[in-house]
Amino acid sequence: MTRAALVPPAPVTAPATTPGPARRPGRTLAWRRSATPLLLVTGWEAAARFGLLAPEKLPAPSTVLATGWRLARDGTLLTHLLDSLTRAGTGLLIGGGLALLLGALAGLLRVGDDLVDPPVQMARMLPHLGLVPLLIIWVGIGESLKVSLVALGAFFPLYFNTYAGIRDIDERLVEAARTCGLGLAARLRHVVLPGALPALFLGLRLAIGAAWLSLVVGEQVNAQTGIGFLMMEAREFSQTDVVVLGLLVYALLGLLSDVAIRTLERRTLSWRRGLRAT
Repeated sequence: MTRAALVPPAPVTAPATTPGPARRPGRTLAWRRSATPLLLVTGWEAAARFGLLAPEKLPAPSTVLATGWRLARDGTLLTHLLDSLTRAGTGLLIGGGLALLLGALAGLLRVGDDLVDPPVQMARMLPHLGLVPLLIIWVGIGESLKVSLVALGAFFPLYFNTYAGIRDIDERLVEAARTCGLGLAARLRHVVLPGALPALFLGLRLAIGAAWLSLVVGEQVNAQTGIGFLMMEAREFSQTDVVVLGLLVYALLGLLSDVAIRTLERRTLSWRRGLRAT
């Protein structure tokens, strides 16, 4: 037998391929999510251009943007926007802070559940926007009315999600932490808070949406500044483009706040692995 016959044949390897450009799923997802809004705006513009939409009923997006640019240049839009943001932030702090306090009290303590939760459950059946006449009698028609409406709108979603988030925590985890020697403060920090955070973020997103909705109504009651006042004043002069601009500003504020909360949620709850859409 020859030496060449004893040498095993070399393994067949696949030809080397040049790696292609890496895909960017984030960019693809962003384009896909923005496709429908862009299509709607394009259809709206085309319908207005071809006369399918009356300008006095619904002006074209380009007209609305031109109006927004004009109001932004003379400072009118910024002044009203800052006043609206101040009212929304103040009401959200008051209503959200109270919701977190009472929700934690009712969720953690039996006496809190017995004393706090029943009246809150009864109050949630009342539409808070229907309380405007009563609030006018109580706090007047000034800034207190607008802040109170925002606080009421933000309170209920955050309270119920705080309460549910705490009550949905597996009690065996708390008992295990107690067995390991963790005190009350440590159990709240390492077990209760992480377990309730997903519900808290959901409640915060719903609370911010309700806050903007409440602000739209509040700023149309004896307001002198704010996006709602700008819309009401435009309605008196049949300035439909300004009214639509106000609605778009409210929508953008709600969208930006929701995106900010979702980004914070992803970073804070990076340890959680939930079901992903395929």
